[in-house]
Amino acid sequence: MQLTYVPYHLDQHHPDLAVPLPAGADVTEITVELPAGDVFARLVPLYSAVAGAVAASPETPVVSGDCTVTLAMAAGMLRAGLDPSVVWIDAHGDVQTLETSASGYVGGTALRLLLGYRREAVLDRLGVAPFASDRVLLVDARDLDPPEVEFLASSAVRRVPLSSLPSSLPEGQLLVNVDLDVLAPSALPGARYVAPGGPSVATLVSAVRTILATGRVEGLHIACTWEPGRPDLQSLRGEIIAELLTP
Repeated sequence: MQLTYVPYHLDQHHPDLAVPLPAGADVTEITVELPAGDVFARLVPLYSAVAGAVAASPETPVVSGDCTVTLAMAAGMLRAGLDPSVVWIDAHGDVQTLETSASGYVGGTALRLLLGYRREAVLDRLGVAPFASDRVLLVDARDLDPPEVEFLASSAVRRVPLSSLPSSLPEGQLLVNVDLDVLAPSALPGARYVAPGGPSVATLVSAVRTILATGRVEGLHIACTWEPGRPDLQSLRGEIIAELLTP
């Protein structure tokens, strides 16, 4: 099994992210010396490197520390001549803006960035046009802030529960982003942003496998949005990753 590993949370390198990758996997780890500047200026060289790896082998799963790496995957897939729709599995909507977010957390804007928010910050620099809203499926998203609810009410982005898969999938090639914080907090201790409710590991794995079984997944990203360290959780985390990456 080939894997691309990006041990970053946004522009912060975390060698201790403690993602237990499957034994025997052929892993390409991407690290970049990031320049000074704001978070977007720092992300672009990292995401350029990720896009290059994805362009060379788009079918190789990518494992990282946050959902914004999906922007880099989109860039790489487009460079490879693919034209995917997006399936975004997440406890959160990730459609905030920095102007409306109470926390100012850039990771909470990840999907909104892919849709064209502040396109000059990342998409334009990666050579990616914004994705059309009607080609994006948001799955679960049970923890939304009021500005996100308002945005989605007027957007063509479809929002569905995990149980609706695979019948609700968009047509064509697929780029699938799985944020592990979609899991119930009891199933994923140590998550950065906990959302009450959520599926079990078995339910999530079953849903992801039904998507993979369509044969239309051209890119798979697993976002390990947990606090770095925590060797006590290594075994549990390893089981989750292995289950998701096993056909």
